[in-house]
Amino acid sequence: MTNPKNKKEAIVELLKKNTDGLTVIEISKILKISRNTVAVVLAELKGAEMIRVRPVGKAKLNYWKGEK
Repeated sequence: MTNPKNKKEAIVELLKKNTDGLTVIEISKILKISRNTVAVVLAELKGAEMIRVRPVGKAKLNYWKGEK
């Protein structure tokens, strides 16, 4: 997965499938990409209002906001 667009698409697909929400660490482990890359993509998606973030203790669960 070298193309940044592919990483973004992979994260979007993963969030669409996991309706219970995922943390940055969970996403990075599943997709085998760095936590920093995941955080950058999630920040882009949050800025575009495509995801919502719910803090749970120290963790932040990320949910897909758009249509499946």
